[in-house]
Amino acid sequence: MRLTVLGCSGSMPGPDSPASGYLIEAGGVRLVLDLGNGALGPLQRLVGVAGLAQLDAVVLSHLHPDHCMDLCGLYVALRYGVPSERRIPVYGPVETADRMAAAYGKEPDPGLSGEFDFHEHPAGEFAVGPLTVKVAPVEHPVPAYGIRVEHEGRSIVYSGDTAATPALVELARDADLFLCEAAYDDGANNPPGIHLTGREAGQHAAAAAARRLVVTHVPPWGDPQRAAEHASAVYDGPVEIAVPGGHWEV
Repeated sequence: MRLTVLGCSGSMPGPDSPASGYLIEAGGVRLVLDLGNGALGPLQRLVGVAGLAQLDAVVLSHLHPDHCMDLCGLYVALRYGVPSERRIPVYGPVETADRMAAAYGKEPDPGLSGEFDFHEHPAGEFAVGPLTVKVAPVEHPVPAYGIRVEHEGRSIVYSGDTAATPALVELARDADLFLCEAAYDDGANNPPGIHLTGREAGQHAAAAAARRLVVTHVPPWGDPQRAAEHASAVYDGPVEIAVPGGHWEV
């Protein structure tokens, strides 16, 4: 599997990065994890404008704008620019279809359903072509999910947005690559139940025995290098920093 970072700025687009968006490619499938503010631009550079209609699925971790708002732009491209007879599956939390319709200013029925085939996250796993996708509820002020993608014995796990939770450790168990948020600065007076620090990201990676950790979702006022250093203090595996355009093979 190949993971490419479309955007990794936490909470909002930054001066050098769109908000959260990631592309996974494997087995002839293109799967998008989150599509936050600005992430649609880099996606077009990777797949081309016409390639937007050939995406196999979009999986949303939760419905904060920095993780889903460019789905509205993708709708515009599919509706007016590169129309297709197939609808792109979109997996997300409960009410994703209605919330995205409201974001675009449409009534829930038909909403954006002409271009997207919306599915609520199932309790178990689901397939996107040859890929297996598993989701698990995590700790955030709104319904939010971590996401695990597997293909031919390899695995990528994405935390989405979460505070510390055993559910994320279980989801990331033995992952080949663990893409984990580290939005909060260690030592700051952080509100509970929202995000992880760099040290907490490292602790989750260590507890899960993940093989590689990539810290992400650091906001524009944060320091990704410091987050990675704090993660390395408690996790013995390799720690890297997500950057726009960065990619990993697993």
